[in-house]
Amino acid sequence: MLYYLRIMLVLLFIASIFGYIFVILKEKIYLKNNIIIIDKKVVTQEHLNEADMKEFILDGLRVKAGDEIRVITKENKKYNGILLGAKKKDKSILMVTHRDEIKLFAIDNILKFKVVSKYGKFFN
Repeated sequence: MLYYLRIMLVLLFIASIFGYIFVILKEKIYLKNNIIIIDKKVVTQEHLNEADMKEFILDGLRVKAGDEIRVITKENKKYNGILLGAKKKDKSILMVTHRDEIKLFAIDNILKFKVVSKYGKFFN
C-alpha cells in the first residue's frame, strides 16, 4: 500500500513540474508575440483602448504595459499595481491596483514613481 502511495506522489510531482514548464513556455510565446496577460476581471477592452501608449519613458525609466509599479502622489497616497498604459492627450497614466481598482494619474500629480518588476523579467 505504501509503495503505491509513493508511486502516486512521484507521478503527481512529475505532472506538476511538466505543468509548470508548459505554463512558462506559453508565457514565453506570448512575450515573443508582444501579448501581455493581465489577469484582472476589472480590466476591460475599453480600458486598454483608452491607453494609447503602451511603452514610454517616465522619470528616466522605460516602462511598458504589464510592468508592476508603485506610484506616490503629491497627496502622499501610495498605490501599487500593474501599468495599463498612458494617455498622451491627458498626460496621464492608467493602472489597475492590486485591490482591482482602475486608477488614472496625471503626470504632474506624481511625486515618486518606481518600477517594482518588469513584465517578462523572468526571460531576460
